[in-house]
Amino acid sequence: MTVRKFSSAPLLIALAMIVLAVVVLTLGAPASRAIDHQKISARVLNETANGGSTEALIVLASQADLTPAARMHTKLAKGKFVVNALRDVASRTQAPMISMLEQRGVPYQAFWIVNMIQVTGNRALMEELAARPDVKQIDANPHVRTDIPNPNGFAAEQPQGIEWNVTKVKAPKVWKKGFKGQGMVVAGADTGVQWDHPALKGHYRGWDGTKANHDYNWHDGTPQHSPTPVDPHGHGTFTVSQMVGDDGQGNQIGVAPGAQWIACRNMDSGGTGSPTSYTECFQFLIAPYPISGGKGDPSKAPDSINNSWTCPPSEGCSTSTLQQIVDNVRAAGIFPAMAAGNSGSSCSSVSDPPAIYDSAVSVGATDSGNFIASFSSRGPVTADGSNRVKPDLSAPGVNIRGAVPGNGYQSGWSGTSMATPHVAGGVALIWQAKPSLIGNIDATEALYESTALHKKTSETCGGTQGKVPNNAYGYGIINLLKAVTAP
Repeated sequence: MTVRKFSSAPLLIALAMIVLAVVVLTLGAPASRAIDHQKISARVLNETANGGSTEALIVLASQADLTPAARMHTKLAKGKFVVNALRDVASRTQAPMISMLEQRGVPYQAFWIVNMIQVTGNRALMEELAARPDVKQIDANPHVRTDIPNPNGFAAEQPQGIEWNVTKVKAPKVWKKGFKGQGMVVAGADTGVQWDHPALKGHYRGWDGTKANHDYNWHDGTPQHSPTPVDPHGHGTFTVSQMVGDDGQGNQIGVAPGAQWIACRNMDSGGTGSPTSYTECFQFLIAPYPISGGKGDPSKAPDSINNSWTCPPSEGCSTSTLQQIVDNVRAAGIFPAMAAGNSGSSCSSVSDPPAIYDSAVSVGATDSGNFIASFSSRGPVTADGSNRVKPDLSAPGVNIRGAVPGNGYQSGWSGTSMATPHVAGGVALIWQAKPSLIGNIDATEALYESTALHKKTSETCGGTQGKVPNNAYGYGIINLLKAVTAP
C-alpha cells in the first residue's frame, strides 16, 4: 500500500490567517479608532454622542511658511506675501475635502487665514475626517459669551475735555508735536460700531465728508451680516472711541484723533462670539473686501487691531485654535493688541486665547494712581505650559469714559478691554512719528517696552516680584511721548 504524505503548510497558513483576522478584529479596529479620536476635541466628541451633531473646525496639516515675511522691509510687501501664501496653501490643499463635503451636502465654511474648514456634522463625519492624513486636528466651535462690560443703559454726559486716561499715557503731548495719527488706520474687532457717532464719524475711513462707503471698511462676521456698521451692544463703539474718538466739541476720548478706523463685528448683541466669527474678522482685516464679498485687498489692511475679548478653553475654545491666526496677523505687519482678561488677581489668570500667545501683545489695566487693577489678569501663562510672562504692557482701564451708541458718552467702564485701545491706538502715533517702524511689530513692541513707565510689583506670581517685566504690569504703563521721542 502506498502511503501518501500530506504537507502541513497549507493548514498552518490557513490557521495563521484566521488568528491574524481575529487579532485585527479584536485589537486593530479599536486601536485605529483611538488614534483618530486623539485628533478630535473632547467637546466635539461629547456633542456628537448618541447621534448628536455639532459645528467643528477641521484644521488641515498643511500650513503656509511665512518666515520670509520677516525679511521684507515694508508693511505692504509683508501683507501681500502673507495673504498670497495663505491663499495658495488653502486653495491647493482644501479642494479634495471641499469636493467631498459638497457631494454629500455637508454645510461648511472655508478659511485661508489659517488652513481650516468649519463643518457641521455627526460623529461618523468627524471620525471619517479625523482618519484623513491631511487633517491635523478637529476643534470645537463654541459660541462664547466674552467677559466684557455690559452697561445698563446709556446716559448723556457733558463734554469733559481731554480724558484723564488719555493724558496719563501722554498722548496730548504727542499731539503738540504734530502727531495725531494722521495717515494711519486702526481697527476694532468687537461688537460692532455706531459709525456715525459724533466722536467717530469724521474718523471713519468709509466717510468722505459727504457720503459713506462701507466697502473695505466694515464686515459683520455674526449671523446677522449687517451691510452697514451697527453695534447693538455698545462695547465696540466704546473701544474704538478710545483709539480715535474726538467730536470737536470737547469730548476728547481717543489717543489718536487724527487716525482713521475700520471695524469688523465678531460678537453679537449679547457679547457672544465663536472661533469662526473671530477668524472671519481676522481674515477680513488682513485683506479687507467689499460688502458684497470678493478676494480682498491687503493694501487696505489696518495698522493695528484692537481685540478686547477672549475665547476661554473653559467654554470649549482650544488653546491653539487662534494661535496660527494671530501669528499670521503679526507676520503681515499688523500690530495685534489683546486684552489680558479680567480674572485677576489670582496668578496665571492670563489663561485665555488670544492673550496667552507670544505673538499677541497682551495688555493689563491700571487705575488713575498707576496701580494694577485687582481684576486685571496676571501671569505666568500655564494654560499652554509655556510659563511665559504676561501681560506685556499696561494702560489705564479703570473708570474710563467713552462713546456709546445713541450719540452719547458714558463714564465708569472698567476692564482690560478699556486698557487695550490705548496700545492699539498708540501705534498710530508712533508709526506716524517713526515711519521706519511701520509694519515692524517686533521693533514697535520693543519700543513700547523700553519707554514704558516701568512698574515693579510685590506680587509673587511666577517669581517676578521686584522685577521688570513682571506678571502684573508686564513692562509697565505705556508712555507715548517717550515712545515717539526715543532715538
